[in-house]
Amino acid sequence: MADATARPRGPLILDWFLPLTGDSRTDVSMGSATIHAVNQHLTVLRKPDVPYLSQVAQASENLGFEAVLVPTGTWNEETWTLATALSQHTRTLDYLIAFRPGLVSPTLQAQMAAAFQSVSGERLRVNVVVGGEDAEQRRFGDHLTHDDRYARASEFLHLVRRLWTGEEVTFRGEHYDVVGGQMPRLDAVPEIYLGGSSTAAIEVAAEYADVYLTWGEPPAQAAEKIGRVRDAAAARGRTLRYGVRHHVIARRTSDEAWRIADELVAGLDAELIATRRAAFAASGSEGQRRQHALTNGGTTRGDLEVHPGLWAGVGLVRGGAGTALVGSFEEVADLIEEYHDHGFDEFVLSGYPHLEEAYWFAEGVRPELVRRGLI
Repeated sequence: MADATARPRGPLILDWFLPLTGDSRTDVSMGSATIHAVNQHLTVLRKPDVPYLSQVAQASENLGFEAVLVPTGTWNEETWTLATALSQHTRTLDYLIAFRPGLVSPTLQAQMAAAFQSVSGERLRVNVVVGGEDAEQRRFGDHLTHDDRYARASEFLHLVRRLWTGEEVTFRGEHYDVVGGQMPRLDAVPEIYLGGSSTAAIEVAAEYADVYLTWGEPPAQAAEKIGRVRDAAAARGRTLRYGVRHHVIARRTSDEAWRIADELVAGLDAELIATRRAAFAASGSEGQRRQHALTNGGTTRGDLEVHPGLWAGVGLVRGGAGTALVGSFEEVADLIEEYHDHGFDEFVLSGYPHLEEAYWFAEGVRPELVRRGLI
């Protein structure tokens, strides 16, 4: 296996997150499709409308984040519509739009990307979410199994990439039959982000992704995973960039940051935690099961701090990314530098609430990263 640490470090890329299910100071389940099954526990204090989301997007741009992740899910606002609207409220910020291949034809999806490039001034990146949960995919009318979804995603990305070159495409595969597909060549082809912990996910990422994006795990564990991706990509003569998705709680002192983390967990309903744990343990997503395993069956800091400064408390109730970087500005910078040493150049971050936490990070941690020459 390739050594994930034997590489020159590139400059850090810092991105933020748009909370398309709403935002809150106290509810770490915000942004999780899973939580809405028990919506009596849901407290939406800030609606995911254009007035609020544009504040988050504008703050992200002004604070020096390069892009915002626009998530997809059953309970989210629809990604392309919101991102297109928000692009008109910003000037330089990129939009990393998550979408599910297979719900729209590859030709139409290629056209949608081209339209966004035109409307936004070429500020699109795409996050391919193949879908790990069968139940959620069925809500969209998709009944393929996990591995079949990745096989379809492979065909989908093969077609989309060819269409973006302006090539006339005729293709007949297991999942798509396209005759004479064509569109004008894109001057700026969006970077493709793709994650997943399964063998099928790694193979598709190695073939088509520009950036492999993983949910946060302890640095050495995450490095082992991207080592497998790096090997698979190298076998195809390709080189990828590697990103990691985390929440963050950064304050002037470690005690202050951990007090906030403890308060977030203390506010969670015990029955809700038990319900979500059972669902996560039975998840069809290998990545989700790995996130669940990090919570160690407990709710105390001793249970949930799985690496110095890495806290799995968000994953008690939130599906998807479940870990947070917690500590003083310097400690969070230390942990980011540790991930960077393990091969991660891009960090997609978020916090509760997303507007205020963007400022805490950018005004506290970012200057420390600049001082270290990482940005």
